[in-house]
Amino acid sequence: MGSLMFSLSLSRLVLWASGFILVLVFLKLAHLLLRRQKLARAMDSFPGPPTHWLFGHALEIQQTGSLDKVVSWAHQFPYAHPLWFGQFIGFLNIYEPDYAKAVYSRGDPKASDVYDFFLQWIGRGLLVLEGPKWFQHRKLLTPGFHYDVLKPYVAVFAESTCAMLDKWEKKACEDKSFDIFCDVGHMALDTLMKCTFGKGNSGLGHRDNTYYRAVSDLTLLMQQRLESFQYHNDFIYWLTPHGRRFLRACQVAHDHTDQVIRERKAALQNEKEREKIQKKRHLDFLDILLGALDENGSKLSDADLRAEVDTFMFEGHDTTTSGISWFLYCMALYPEHQNRCREEICEILGDRDTIQWDDLGKMTYLTMCIKESFRLYPPVPQVYRQLSKPVTFVDGRSLPEGSLISLHIYALHRNGTVWPDPEVFDPLRFSPENVAGRHPFAFMPFSAGPR
Repeated sequence: MGSLMFSLSLSRLVLWASGFILVLVFLKLAHLLLRRQKLARAMDSFPGPPTHWLFGHALEIQQTGSLDKVVSWAHQFPYAHPLWFGQFIGFLNIYEPDYAKAVYSRGDPKASDVYDFFLQWIGRGLLVLEGPKWFQHRKLLTPGFHYDVLKPYVAVFAESTCAMLDKWEKKACEDKSFDIFCDVGHMALDTLMKCTFGKGNSGLGHRDNTYYRAVSDLTLLMQQRLESFQYHNDFIYWLTPHGRRFLRACQVAHDHTDQVIRERKAALQNEKEREKIQKKRHLDFLDILLGALDENGSKLSDADLRAEVDTFMFEGHDTTTSGISWFLYCMALYPEHQNRCREEICEILGDRDTIQWDDLGKMTYLTMCIKESFRLYPPVPQVYRQLSKPVTFVDGRSLPEGSLISLHIYALHRNGTVWPDPEVFDPLRFSPENVAGRHPFAFMPFSAGPR
């Protein structure tokens, strides 16, 4: 009798649990459908490319390459068009300066539908924070970017670059081509490890190399997840091989950051070590974070410290590696511009063999070449916002509060109405006379505005 009662109770429990799960699934589906309807209605006045019934535009983008595909759509649909990742996430994709100004001159928060993917790795740092906490963190971090802090870093950059060039000299002797991207990535990480964590000049150790591989993995996996709508659901993603690999890499990155923070905090407890750190030839980013106090005298928590360090490492490493690699590609492709840059540098250096802070402002032609490289190959090709209030664009069309915006920087920089012959590498686009008459939101390699 007891076993029968237990069996009936168990059956009733399973039935209730099944019913509860079905209700939750139904509510989630209803929420997604209502949200889709709201997003679609908001973008009614913006024509765009046809969507797949399940994948939206994601499948076509994956098959043909997202950057050039969006540029081709930008030719068909001036100003903007809807962009759907699957059926439930839809952005208004913009690539026109006045449209960019209407949104990016404001302080709208990052679109959580995209930036929440970063949380497992970089936590709630400056990239994804919003509201009062964002202002607090920004204020605490601002001293880390003062000229007096940055000036000594030029020597650090030079040391890491020389190590990379020595490596390339050996490879060049083999008289065969080699991929520079990984070497540039190692150089960028080596520089960041010195500027962020105060690492010595002995290069990356085994633990640092493991960290480098983890950061490289996370960057690639993040891009794959953004472009694969089936990975947008956390529960599904963590069950896939890509998701598990992402979590393993996160653990490696977090362990590394946590250990460095623990070691630095322990060193600061020791008076001699504290004096040694304070007498260093330059403060590193971690020194500044550990010493930062708000108006109430409060310090960053351990979670906030890790979030800001991981954010800084991700943003500094990924964008720097991409920007330098594509710039070198452009210099190799256009030797006439490479020669002019070399002549300018040789003239500035004279008998010296290394760059100093005051030299940077004299590199006018090199700066124009870097900017033109950033125009063609922006290190951050696309950024996202969620409107905190309605916006009306220059042509009278508008979007309500809550709408999602994608600024496609790659397509903006190839907008033929702004940039004549946009595929041509022409550094003189950034001469003072040409810049003077250009829309201030036509060139946005790292986004724009208060965010």
